[in-house]
Amino acid sequence: MYAMREIMGIPYEHHGIDCGDSTVIHYSKSGEATVARTSREAFARGSRIYVKRQSTAFIPDVVIDRAESRLGECEYDLFFNNCEHFATWCKTGDSECEQLNNFGLRLDQIKQPQVSDLASRAAQNESPAKTMQLFQEALGNVAIATQTLLPQYNRATEDGFTWHRVAQKALEKDREDLARAALHRKVAAQKEAQKIKDSLSQLSELQLTLEQNQMLVTSRLV
Repeated sequence: MYAMREIMGIPYEHHGIDCGDSTVIHYSKSGEATVARTSREAFARGSRIYVKRQSTAFIPDVVIDRAESRLGECEYDLFFNNCEHFATWCKTGDSECEQLNNFGLRLDQIKQPQVSDLASRAAQNESPAKTMQLFQEALGNVAIATQTLLPQYNRATEDGFTWHRVAQKALEKDREDLARAALHRKVAAQKEAQKIKDSLSQLSELQLTLEQNQMLVTSRLV
């Protein structure tokens, strides 16, 4: 199940697991992002709740057991462990996020200032109107950085698998020299993938900080 939410006018689906007793287990972002059981009302935040269909899924009792096994987890990551990753894993066993590539990509409205600087200014700016504008710019720059880094991460990861297979084939043909060379390339690709993943994780933390600060600013305007 999911409910539509917005970050500075950018709509996204917030996913969770319906426990069948008017509660939902999901990545709650009230404070530190934590897998928690909340009421359906707290999950929906006044929005309509939709059912997310899966072609294959565990039976409901197993889905709920899997969700409960992660209660209290505080490992939210926009790119690798967000609310949709969590809910899909509970239902199918695969940690996937269909909407990730479309998250916040409003490239025609985005400028290029430093993301971290904008985040700091957005958190500290005294003018709510100016702060809202800075949030929009910062989220846009997070989107640009994400669009750039995710394909690089995917390529580096695939390169690691490819060189591993090359090394295996070389060993089957008793070509230890080629195997060593391939393993060297594999390690280099894995290091590159980890470096990019670390950058994406930093962007994820920034996105979460922006969302939390945006909620504070909104409360000041109400």
